[in-house]
Amino acid sequence: MSASLSVVTIAKNAADLLPDYLASVSWADEIILLDSGSTDNTVEMARAAGVKVYVDTDWQGYGIQRQRAQACATGDYVLMIDTDERITPALQQSIQAILAAPQPGAVYSIARRNYFLGRFMRHSGWYPDRVMRLYERTRYQYNDNLVHESLACENAQVIPLTGDLLHLTCRDFASFQRKQLSYATAWAQERHQRGKTASLTGIFTHTLGAFLKTLLLRGGVLDGKQGWLLAVVNAQYTFNKYTELWALCRGYSEKT
Repeated sequence: MSASLSVVTIAKNAADLLPDYLASVSWADEIILLDSGSTDNTVEMARAAGVKVYVDTDWQGYGIQRQRAQACATGDYVLMIDTDERITPALQQSIQAILAAPQPGAVYSIARRNYFLGRFMRHSGWYPDRVMRLYERTRYQYNDNLVHESLACENAQVIPLTGDLLHLTCRDFASFQRKQLSYATAWAQERHQRGKTASLTGIFTHTLGAFLKTLLLRGGVLDGKQGWLLAVVNAQYTFNKYTELWALCRGYSEKT
């Protein structure tokens, strides 16, 4: 008998993304959505589609919110994805093969193909961009990170799956930039709480390093104009992270 699967997601104001998201995961045994306070009709749409919807507006970061969402699941395995991600048919087949013959203790990595300004990137550090998203519900969960959270699965066997997870990372540039700025701020807040500091020299060396790493070391130049643009975007994101940390350390920015 195959292991059961819970698709788990956290969401806020994702009504425009839900139809395609739900279509790509409709084969799962259950779909769990934890909403953090949508003002559109995300909750109503999801419930109408048979999704098990929960609401928790006490936001304490992405890691803890994912933990809360997972706590609502009942399947043997969890597939943690977001509403801007899509399961391809090849990936679905890989997952179903694992569920038919699971390996206890293993976690499964998935190649994520990221969309940026009209193109699914093939280089730039954005592909294969493997993420660990399929795992046993009672054995593993996400860490507590405010942002850039990851699965806590030290020393676990990691098995790569075939098939891609499509990620609509940057559908429109303005929304993407706002999200990047919120990530940078959360990153700086978390680092500051841990007693980390930043210097002016560090700001500029990290920024330049991010640009060169994306463009050259990660092959961004092979992604054409989007590769060049992404190198600048990554440099800007890095600049924002370290400048916010620098400002927090000197009382020039508000602590949360």
